[in-house]
Amino acid sequence: MILPLNIVSNVGQADQAANPLALAASGANPTDIATSFTQALTNAVSKTADSLTNAQQMSIQALQGKGDTRQVVDAVLNAQQSLQTAIAIRDKIVSAYLDISRMSI
Repeated sequence: MILPLNIVSNVGQADQAANPLALAASGANPTDIATSFTQALTNAVSKTADSLTNAQQMSIQALQGKGDTRQVVDAVLNAQQSLQTAIAIRDKIVSAYLDISRMSI
C-alpha cells in the first residue's frame, strides 16, 4: 500500500478536487489521478517559487531602507521552509524512482 504524501503541507493547501487520494478512493480513472498529481506538484512548485521571489523582493526593499526587518525575516524564513519542503519532496520522488528501477520484473 502506498502511504499518502501531503506534498503541499508547508507550501499551501490544494483543493479537494486536485487530491489524488480522494480521486483514487472515488474510483476515478488513472488518467485523472495522474493529472491531479501533476497539478498538485505544479501548484507546490509555483507557490515555492512565489515564496522565494517574495523573500528576494523583501530583502531588496530592506537593503534600500524601505522594508521592515521583521517582515524580511518572516519572508526569508517562509522561503527557507518552502525550499526545504520542495527538496524533501524531490528526494522522496528520486528515492521512489530508484526503488522502482531496481525491482526485478
